[in-house]
Amino acid sequence: MTKDDPPQPQTPRQDFLTARQLAAILQVSESTVRRLANQKRIPSMRIAPRILRFNLESVRHALEENARPRSRRNEADGNTRSDSQLSFSDLLPKI
Repeated sequence: MTKDDPPQPQTPRQDFLTARQLAAILQVSESTVRRLANQKRIPSMRIAPRILRFNLESVRHALEENARPRSRRNEADGNTRSDSQLSFSDLLPKI
């Protein structure tokens, strides 16, 4: 590094994923990723009219916030019990 080199940014680089890449991580179809983005259920950045990009950490946060615990009513005794299920943090790789 010489003194003529431009200064390097101090913030870490954020990687953005294509819909196909995000779909592979979430194990859903690309059309599902695009539908969730169109419904504003996951954050996306529109680069051009037909090009979307996704920040994995932002998507993970949005999915965790939108996830609601589900319960199933037992018809026989009227009790409510929680279904144990994986959260999105269980499915997504740690950054």
